[in-house]
Amino acid sequence: MYILGISCYYHDASAALLKDGVIVAAAQEERFTRKKHDTSFPINAIKFCLESQKISINDIGYIGFYEKPFLKFERVLSQHLEMFPRSFKTFLSSMPSWINEKLRVVRAIKKKLKYKGDILFIEHHLAHAASAFLVSPFKESAILTVDGVGEWTTTTYGIGKEKDIELLKEIKFPTSIGLLYSTITAYLGFSVNNSEYKVMGLSPYGNMNRDANPYYKKLRQVVDIKEDGSFRFDMSYFIFHYADRMPSKRLCNLLEGPIRKPESEMEQRHKDIAAAVQMLTEDLLTNILNHVYKETKSENIVMAGGVALNSVYNGKILRNTPFKNIWIHPDAGDGGTSIGVASYIYHTLLGNPRNYVFRNAYLGPRYSDEEIKVFLEKNKIKYTTFKDEADLIKSAAKLIYENNVVGWFQSGMEWGPRALGARSILSNPCNPQMQEILNQKVKHREKFRPFAPVVCEDDALRYFDCDTPLPEPTDYMLMVYPIKKEWQKKIPAVTHVDGSGRLQTVRKHQNRLYYDLIKEFGKLSGIPLLINTSFNIRGEPIVCSPSDAYTCMMGTGIDCLVMGKFLIRRSGNPQDMWDSEKYAKD
Repeated sequence: MYILGISCYYHDASAALLKDGVIVAAAQEERFTRKKHDTSFPINAIKFCLESQKISINDIGYIGFYEKPFLKFERVLSQHLEMFPRSFKTFLSSMPSWINEKLRVVRAIKKKLKYKGDILFIEHHLAHAASAFLVSPFKESAILTVDGVGEWTTTTYGIGKEKDIELLKEIKFPTSIGLLYSTITAYLGFSVNNSEYKVMGLSPYGNMNRDANPYYKKLRQVVDIKEDGSFRFDMSYFIFHYADRMPSKRLCNLLEGPIRKPESEMEQRHKDIAAAVQMLTEDLLTNILNHVYKETKSENIVMAGGVALNSVYNGKILRNTPFKNIWIHPDAGDGGTSIGVASYIYHTLLGNPRNYVFRNAYLGPRYSDEEIKVFLEKNKIKYTTFKDEADLIKSAAKLIYENNVVGWFQSGMEWGPRALGARSILSNPCNPQMQEILNQKVKHREKFRPFAPVVCEDDALRYFDCDTPLPEPTDYMLMVYPIKKEWQKKIPAVTHVDGSGRLQTVRKHQNRLYYDLIKEFGKLSGIPLLINTSFNIRGEPIVCSPSDAYTCMMGTGIDCLVMGKFLIRRSGNPQDMWDSEKYAKD
């Protein structure tokens, strides 16, 4: 039986396909449209999923949608009515999308896909919970979901047993950890639902002492934290529930200054505010998790929702709470809910036993060497061919060791927001200049943002102060850990200002080519560890196709591209020979 899960119309639209309970294909729409955080109906992602299995829409048993639109519309109407007339402008601007798209999901699915079968809807946080538990390695587990807002809910906890999920308690809009973090993201001059991770990366530059950071004390006044893990906001500091912007004048006054203008100077005050919201978020989550453990008595915890992408906090969970084991969905935000709703239909609604654990993130489009060669030949791109896999690994490792920036395009595209060695940019972590080189010449992003280290799973404990046994979420770059002091100066390009690194571990059975490349680099450098950053430039999605990868290389300071069994050098293919509007598409 095939089940198709769909998420769309808010952010990070996606589609996922299950075959007899196993995820066989999944991708976000942005990778095809090249529109970051694309919200539109994921027609391209769906088309990919179907083509990957050589099936048509008529082979789909059920389609699942990741939330209940009418329940969400009820909340939107309620909040606008409650805040009228201040909400009138926002109400008018939001109505066209509701009338034309968001309330017409069934019609869109049937019309765009020519689908005649059953369409099932589940609540947003239940889709998050299912995405976390039903594909986790645990037969029973506590569940925590935290995001901005679903229909009404912003936070839930519950318990999962075998194929069943019971959500026990919830916190409703407008009280929301995700919206608090997004409000400060906007205050610091970054884009909401896109740049919260920048605030997380900025926070170590601020004062991380709760007693000494004045902005932590100020933000603490805004939230009433209860012993049972619940919390409530003083909403006089917020306007997101009725306006089209987030920070209020009262919040600006509390934080002693106006909203930072994008791209303007980053003052120490801004860094301290980033640290303050990170610390407050950690306090709220720790309080919740301690209560969840008390109520469920489970040693296992699974998490989803956009707040579960806070990798700085994730690395502290097992140390700061009674839980012994953790699993976090690799695409914990809204994109991951397409897997959640499909899994919930197959296991919980239809009663099929669980037969799958998520251990393969390479669920997106993949291109054969023949397809890549056709693209290169059509566009008269100069390339060389590796003799065999051993030659590829040795040559690529040598290029990285010699401080080349290498685009790495192999296997199926990764599921989720992180590049995990299929659509990655790789470089030398031992070079103290490499962080600046990548930021200025390739990624075109803020100097304060760190780059992630990738290491083979069997070497991780040598370089990082990790939890043991090593939690599986490290495979998906979801946990930040301290780098051991004796190694920090030896791998300066991946050591953040606080001595930490957002770790990705690689297990040989997951991605053997990537694993062997890291080991080969270790033979040359003495340190089997690489810089891994996503294969894209600032403001664009991660590359999907050979043409995306080549275009990205030619528009940046990437030195060469290892794509399938081929090596393409930027220097051998002059920029003026490449017109991205006229090349032959993949």
